[in-house]
Amino acid sequence: MAARSLGLTAYRALVRRGGTESETPYAPRPQGELVWMHAAEAGNVLAVLDLAKRLMTMRDRVAVLVTLPESAAAHDIPTTETRDLFVIQTPSEHPEDVGRFLEHWRPDFCLWTWGALRPNLVLETSARGCAMVMIDADSAAFDGRRHRWLPDVTRKLLATFEYVFARSDTALRRLVNLGLPRAKGEATSALLAGGQALRCADTDLADMSACLVGRPVWYATQVLPEEIPVVLAAHRQALRLSHRLLLILHTHDYATADQAYERARARRFTTIRWGDDPYPDETTQVMVVDDPGDRGLFFRVAPVSFLGSSLVSGHGGCDPFEAAALGSAVLYGPKVRNYLPSYGRLATAGAARIVNDAGALGNAVSRLIAPDQAATMAHAGWDVISEGAELADRVIELIQDRLDEKAGELDART
Repeated sequence: MAARSLGLTAYRALVRRGGTESETPYAPRPQGELVWMHAAEAGNVLAVLDLAKRLMTMRDRVAVLVTLPESAAAHDIPTTETRDLFVIQTPSEHPEDVGRFLEHWRPDFCLWTWGALRPNLVLETSARGCAMVMIDADSAAFDGRRHRWLPDVTRKLLATFEYVFARSDTALRRLVNLGLPRAKGEATSALLAGGQALRCADTDLADMSACLVGRPVWYATQVLPEEIPVVLAAHRQALRLSHRLLLILHTHDYATADQAYERARARRFTTIRWGDDPYPDETTQVMVVDDPGDRGLFFRVAPVSFLGSSLVSGHGGCDPFEAAALGSAVLYGPKVRNYLPSYGRLATAGAARIVNDAGALGNAVSRLIAPDQAATMAHAGWDVISEGAELADRVIELIQDRLDEKAGELDART
């Protein structure tokens, strides 16, 4: 016990020397349940965000807080507009910062991914009665100097987790050697992002499908103002081989839709606005869309999609799994920094192709509107997004079980 206290005391004395962080105000905590997911490795941030959105889809009125490691630069983190999903940097290990963080957010459950455990944060979270589970644990996170020289601290930290999912047998053996009870650990697949099946109204899908029956269509989404000429030029090129081809042009924001509409008309495309005009008829060549809530509809009706915000630096691209999850083959530009691992997985599997200019985009669209070509890519995309689904499902079920247990305990007290 003395050695155990000595190691932790020395660590805490060291972190106190660094002082506290500047007290940047946190966003207000929503009422009700809040799950805290910590991404300890920059490489699994996308997968953690995907898991958070999946949980929020399956459980009403749950909020999720995602904390990031210092190695995850702010400009490399995808922005999220999901209500009650908060993405912030992890607090420092100074006891005052840890206390302020936990006092404000009051998590009902903590999901720690990868490893790189923070003693003060982990122990204080456990001391406040918050259930903790670790997933995607890797041996690389437990081979640092602290784990070699302060094994007592590591053993104490591992004891706070009620269960640990390791990404390999090697990682699990390492954790057991460090003090994790074998009964509390399991080797599983790695945590991988899998994409969400965006929703759409059944009536809209039925009406649009009936309107487009037998007609080739492609979808360009989250298109920036600078990308509009590229998309329109590609469409003009593709029309030469498929004169009935329809382009659904979905802009990055509402203001850009006006530009897209005027530019399409100026280039003498027969153009309509989705929501303002009737459904496209046989003469419609371009339909301009501005509501982000309609992506689920158009990924379903278009066998091939160009994902914008990818030809211009500074935007980082958009999530390709949204398209792949709904059976649309993916075309994209080279500027996809925020989602590079996701695009890499799809491209390696043959589910996505990179294009650099209007000519390449037009050629790709012309090839992929052939049903067999698009279907092959769509099938490959489905295989990719299905990877790791079993682990995600198990983790979400575990979280829901723990939240239900806590809710039952609260009801019993009242």
